[in-house]
Amino acid sequence: MALTAPRRGTEPAPRGRDADGMAVASFVLGLLGLLVANLFLGPVSVALALLALARGTNRRGRAILGLALGVADLVVLAVLVLGDHTLSWGLTG
Repeated sequence: MALTAPRRGTEPAPRGRDADGMAVASFVLGLLGLLVANLFLGPVSVALALLALARGTNRRGRAILGLALGVADLVVLAVLVLGDHTLSWGLTG
C-alpha cells in the first residue's frame, strides 16, 4: 500500500480563514439590515459575529462591528414596530 501526498487545491481551508469570512459577512449583513430585512439580517449578523469570535477570527474588529450592527438592526426594528404598532413597517408616511 503506497502513501500518496494530497493533491494541490484539495486541502481544507484553515479555520481562521472561515472565521474571517464570517466576520466580514456579519459586518456586511449588519449594514444591509439597517436598510432592509432587519428582522432576518439582524439575527444572522449577530450569529455570524459570535461564531467568528468563537473561532478566533483575525478580523476581530469587523466581527465586533457586525455584532453591534446586528443588535442595532433589531433595535431599529423594535422602535419602528412600536411606533407603527404593527409587525410590518415602511418608509411611507
